[in-house]
Amino acid sequence: MGIVKISDELHEEIRKASSAMVRSINSQAEFWIKIGMLAETNPTLTYTDILREQLRQATGEPVVYE
Repeated sequence: MGIVKISDELHEEIRKASSAMVRSINSQAEFWIKIGMLAETNPTLTYTDILREQLRQATGEPVVYE
């Protein structure tokens, strides 16, 4: 585990989002970092595509939205 310095403004945005998403501040920051990394390395995927793939990997089953 390491320490990452971020601006006070970004920390406040993470705090707000973590409250809305019922995550800890650290979990919210980790989520945004992971999704951002996946978006940069897979620029043709939408946010929904990225989440669907993450759910598929976690469950081992295809995720179907109706």
